Amino acid sequence: MEKKERRIGTVSRGIRCPIIREGDDLATIVTDSVLEAAEIDGFSLNDRDVISMTESIVARAQGNYASVQDIAADVKAKLGSDTVGVIFPILSRNRFAVCLRGIAMGVKKVILMLSYPSDEVGNELVSIDMIDEKGINPYTDILSLERYRNLFGENKHEFTGVDYVAYYGDLIRACGAEVEIIFANQAKSILHYTDYVINCDIHTRARTKKILKAAGAKVVLSLDDILTSPVNGSGCNERYGLLGSNKSTEDKIKLFPRECKDLVLDIQKRILQKTGKHVEVMVYGDGAFKDPQGKIWELADPVVSPAFTDGLIGTPNELKLKYLADNEFKDLSGDELKVAISNSIRSKQNNLVGSMASQGTTPRQLTDLIGSLCDLTSGSGDKGTPVVLVQGYFDNYTN
Repeated sequence: MEKKERRIGTVSRGIRCPIIREGDDLATIVTDSVLEAAEIDGFSLNDRDVISMTESIVARAQGNYASVQDIAADVKAKLGSDTVGVIFPILSRNRFAVCLRGIAMGVKKVILMLSYPSDEVGNELVSIDMIDEKGINPYTDILSLERYRNLFGENKHEFTGVDYVAYYGDLIRACGAEVEIIFANQAKSILHYTDYVINCDIHTRARTKKILKAAGAKVVLSLDDILTSPVNGSGCNERYGLLGSNKSTEDKIKLFPRECKDLVLDIQKRILQKTGKHVEVMVYGDGAFKDPQGKIWELADPVVSPAFTDGLIGTPNELKLKYLADNEFKDLSGDELKVAISNSIRSKQNNLVGSMASQGTTPRQLTDLIGSLCDLTSGSGDKGTPVVLVQGYFDNYTN
């Protein structure tokens, strides 16, 4: 019987796993879960399939947790001031509120400086249209809390219903610290109030720290400077500190995973031994994409993937099929067009940067693209699929 032409390209499968606890053998659990899913659902693994696991289960297996008391102790030891500026935090009960509790417990007064109209990842404090309507220049104007309220009133987050200005202020006071809230977008504005600063931005943190130091700040810490080593036996993250942490309980956070390259290599080796297939393996956190309604850019982690096998280094090297069809082979159709495009793909260069035939393809890191796909597949709720198997991602029209 003639073999039929394949009709399926990339497939993303959420893999159900046991609930992961501290100390679990994650390499065994992930390997067994993927192989059991393949057996039960009747599919096979192939070379260059990608097995991805969420950072949450990696950090949990590592036992990488810390308490608000641990954060407070580190802040107190490293800042050395009773009054501290906390600038550019994201607006999140899950991502930042517990960290803020720890910071507030380590000082006597917090000058909380919020960026506006939105935080770094797109959570709005106030709409840009309202900013325009009131004649405010967000690039230069520093607003007190009183002026902010007079201009804009109470603004609850579109999705959570939380007024983060009030929420963060109340949280700081509940920890026994005084608080003054201001709104500004120039990092050095905080230096009118204090020269001891924690800059809480994620992807712009290096630039912010450089600006503050150049402007005369005495001590500047980014979130990746806090809990870089254990405090009273706590977890830590040598590279990212508090960045990428999530709320575990009201008094505890789960930190971003510590070094886990050995884990992805171990799973890759186990799959090869059991199936003879050379798969790629990665750990993923937040995807990197923007919500068109809420304008929220998802990536609150410092990176999409903190660990991956070497086959995931780089960016896609693809030709744009519609470019070929509309330009180089515009006079062809049917099987003749299919053969011409297939031949172009088979003979494409290893590096298509600058080629017109690759324009419009996505110039992003493979781990960012695949990690975003996995984040959307696994979701953030009750799907119970912290491992995602992506098949056919590296295939093209000729496979």
